[in-house]
Amino acid sequence: MPPAQPPWEAFAGSSVDPVPPGARPQSDASAEAGAEEDFRVHIITWNVGSAVPPDDIISLLGLNIGDGITDMYIIGLQEVNSMINKRLKDAIFTDQWSELCMDTLGPFGYVLVTSQRMQGVLLLVFAKYYHLPFLRNVQTESTRTGLGGYWGNKGGVSARMAVFGHMVCFLNCHLPAHMENSEQRMEDFESILQQQQFDGQAATGVLDHDVVFWFGDLNFRIEDYEIQFVKNAVDGNKLSLLWDKDQLNMAKGSESVLEGFHEGPLKFPPTYKFDVGSNTYDTSMKKRKPAWTDRILWKTKLPSSSSPSLSKARKRSSAAGLPSGLRVTQHCYRSHMEYLVSDHKPVSAIFTLQFPYKVDLPMITLIVDDEWNNLSDATAKFKMAANYPRSSWDWIGLYKVGFKHHKDYVGYVWAKQEESDYVTFGEESLPKGTGEYILGYYSNNMSSIVGVTEPFQISLPSSTPSSSPSDSSDFSSEDDSTVVLLRPKSRSPSPGKAKQRGRRSRSRSPALPRLQGLNLRPHSRETGARSPSPRTGAKRERLVCESDESPDTCCPLPQDPDGSPSTPSIEVNAPEDLPSPGSARERGPSEGPASGKCISEANKADIGASMKMEP
Repeated sequence: MPPAQPPWEAFAGSSVDPVPPGARPQSDASAEAGAEEDFRVHIITWNVGSAVPPDDIISLLGLNIGDGITDMYIIGLQEVNSMINKRLKDAIFTDQWSELCMDTLGPFGYVLVTSQRMQGVLLLVFAKYYHLPFLRNVQTESTRTGLGGYWGNKGGVSARMAVFGHMVCFLNCHLPAHMENSEQRMEDFESILQQQQFDGQAATGVLDHDVVFWFGDLNFRIEDYEIQFVKNAVDGNKLSLLWDKDQLNMAKGSESVLEGFHEGPLKFPPTYKFDVGSNTYDTSMKKRKPAWTDRILWKTKLPSSSSPSLSKARKRSSAAGLPSGLRVTQHCYRSHMEYLVSDHKPVSAIFTLQFPYKVDLPMITLIVDDEWNNLSDATAKFKMAANYPRSSWDWIGLYKVGFKHHKDYVGYVWAKQEESDYVTFGEESLPKGTGEYILGYYSNNMSSIVGVTEPFQISLPSSTPSSSPSDSSDFSSEDDSTVVLLRPKSRSPSPGKAKQRGRRSRSRSPALPRLQGLNLRPHSRETGARSPSPRTGAKRERLVCESDESPDTCCPLPQDPDGSPSTPSIEVNAPEDLPSPGSARERGPSEGPASGKCISEANKADIGASMKMEP
């Protein structure tokens, strides 16, 4: 059950959207169930001051509570180390903060949906893996405001997406510092809102979304009061004495751009500026006055009452006995004083999004057996929605429970059109030993996972007579470290189910989102003849050949006269990074790029060099 509603939930807003075709309105029973239909969002903002990440962020993420009801994590960081040599390294490898967040959230069933970085400003979006097919139309934007718009040390990065049919935008900002720059902060915020535009007809601007969450190091200060008065108010827990002189609170009454934005009461101490490594406010020569620089606000869209769509939506909602629109409720708003690596303290807020309807019909439904005990069991069927835009480059990935992002697969097969709705995984694509896995269907046209299964068991022999020594170890110790089952109370698609180990098949496609613009490199696997993430120069590249009896088996690359492997004219880094089938001429799904015979199998060593595929 969600915690009791605090007083500031009076700030909750609502917006109304027409119910689209195919959407499922909530029933009265499901509305009463509350948490089963609510969507829980946990937002964190932290200016990390170029610090190395701490060893543990479990309490910051609230994972120590163990209720498992959070559906999505939004993590906005500022002043991530952006030195030139550090950024060059991050262009090849994932930055330390992203790695820490993925390593921490992955074992709890959260997958990186998207990320966006502009120098030191970083935004990460995670969601439960079973929500992936229902987070669609994911896009990111960034706006520089430093040095008159030429430098990205200040500005904003955003990620937007349709969440079960409702448009949601997350905006992480780092605004100008210093007491005297309050007007400049508002000007920069307006500039960010004006410049950030998204593709498509729905919600092209930030404020066009049904819900906007605005957070970051907004850098607003406390005016008028002397530093000692502020410190005394903090020490005496009389924080309300400072609210009226907070620059952001003052601007809410005068700046039209802030109209409709809500924020919970500031019941936690100012989060800046501290001596690094302590909870002591600044003792340096500058002696900065404590301030609430780190904030989280939200705004819901209120359509015009004269809008025809509003009138129709109200009639639908009234007829169904539903609330008039999307409602946002804040459950907590707090700082985390236990983190000492920066001169800022992190701030977090937890929200519930209550949907009047949900678009929760998956584009793809995957069907697998309960257990794969033999190679012959490694098959899957899939059913497509009538309006699904199928591509020759769609593929189905095999993921270990606890995977970090959509390229963190163990193996994959192409969902080729000529094979209709049935695929088979070859031995080289399968892990050896026992573990829990899921399948995910990746759509090339939608650039996201559009269908997933529930976890199922794979228990294959560690070796077979036909396996070579290198083939008997497709999994390294790194892979074993991710074998962490979801917490018992997490909202797994199959909580509390007794495992059925029969030979029957059943549908295993719950709900899930989009993974667009991912520029991350997963951990390389040390062993395995067909690891999807071989070390550069250390693994044999393999080909999937049309002429093979089994299209899913691999053959070594042919050799050039000098002894080096002969490669196709276009380098391929991952299944979804293949060139357009019609880039040179219209080719069938099995013809591959350029050669018409073979296509290079995915090489995940350089995820950041991905190429956009067209249908």
